[in-house]
Amino acid sequence: MGVKMAAAASELLTGWCLFGLALLAILIFCWVYVRKYQSRRESEVVSTITAIFALAIALISSALLPVDIFLVSYMKNQNGTFKDWADANVSRQIEDTVLYGYYNGLTALSFSISSLTVIGMLAAITYTAYGMSALPLNLIKGTTSAAYERLENTEDIEEVEHHILRIKSKCRDGRPLSSRDRRAVQQLEERLRTLRRRERHLEFIEKSWWTKFCEAIRPLKIVWGVFFIIVALLFTVSLFLSNLDKALHSAGFDSGFIILGTNLTNPLNMLLPVLQTVFPLDYILITTIVMYFIFTSMAGIRNMGIWFFWIRLYKIRRGKTRPQALLFLCMILLLIVLHTSYMIYSLAPQYVMYGSQKYLVQQSNKTIDGQWRNVTTFVSKDCDADAPEDQCIVTRTYLFLHKFWFFSAVYYFGNWAFIVVFLIGLIVSCCKGKKSVIEGEVDEDDSDMSDDELSVYYR
Repeated sequence: MGVKMAAAASELLTGWCLFGLALLAILIFCWVYVRKYQSRRESEVVSTITAIFALAIALISSALLPVDIFLVSYMKNQNGTFKDWADANVSRQIEDTVLYGYYNGLTALSFSISSLTVIGMLAAITYTAYGMSALPLNLIKGTTSAAYERLENTEDIEEVEHHILRIKSKCRDGRPLSSRDRRAVQQLEERLRTLRRRERHLEFIEKSWWTKFCEAIRPLKIVWGVFFIIVALLFTVSLFLSNLDKALHSAGFDSGFIILGTNLTNPLNMLLPVLQTVFPLDYILITTIVMYFIFTSMAGIRNMGIWFFWIRLYKIRRGKTRPQALLFLCMILLLIVLHTSYMIYSLAPQYVMYGSQKYLVQQSNKTIDGQWRNVTTFVSKDCDADAPEDQCIVTRTYLFLHKFWFFSAVYYFGNWAFIVVFLIGLIVSCCKGKKSVIEGEVDEDDSDMSDDELSVYYR
């Protein structure tokens, strides 16, 4: 028993070492991201630390999924037999470590976490689905030229100045301006201040080394944009096939549209079990999928801002994001990451349920040298819903996702909504023109002091 536990501890240590490396990378990424977007004038130590750790917790939660799959898969050999150390008790102890890492108890928190996951689903439908189309198309289309925007901005400044002078000329004979004209002059002067701030931003950008570097790697951005849109279409097709499979072969609404197997396979569900046979290719792909969801969610939030129904609460802008907005952003990302596990299950149900596990099937009566003989043989087969319970270990993630059938039904309809919003966002992003080179950097409610931070970002 001691030898088995030592071997089990070795396998467990391997999985958690990878998780530790992912944790370190996550903390570095969170620090860089928060520091990039927070306002230097309004930054607070407490809110900065809170935002970094909130974002880190969100990403760490998603990193537990591949650890869970790794542990259940490496309890078995490629021929379908359990490894020497992986008896029933050891297997249960190993899987319980993932359970504690996830939720400190499945039954007690499953309902509350599932409720939050539904909110995360709504956030994913709103932000991630749109970001999956906006991010790649923005990379492909690029931004307008800073020199061209400066020329247009100069013409706008001259036009506004001329309009102000024309209104003020009405009082040359000593008569005061009417209240309507005073309001018009006030609005035009605010508009003029905004245009002059744009002029300063455009001048900084036109002279900055970062702009020249971005122009040099423009072909690389186009390549990345094409790659991201292909990945987005691959995800959407896989999600559509998975949902169609549930619609055709599940027991319906009362069962949460749950199916214990796959009848209509999809590319990702086929690819992940194959990659898992060559460690750690599946880890690389699953990490890429998770980070893709995170980056597209961030892109969606950055483009749309943070809304409460029809009320815009905050904007996410580089170097000018308020501490409250950063906390809201981290909360939204945390909820989206909670939903990521179900999204990955929808894309690759077999992988999330069993990983690359196989089990042995007994076969008798075999033809040898043209003669029918009663010979018993064992053939390995991929784990599926028909496998005996003692031969295939289901991940804790799968058990948690299907604790309550009505949440599964909500997730099912949410996937359809996700597909629809992605297609709408794709059409809108295709129809929109190029973004301004200072998109979101200048706003009418900015103060002139905000221009003091330009050198931090553009030089």
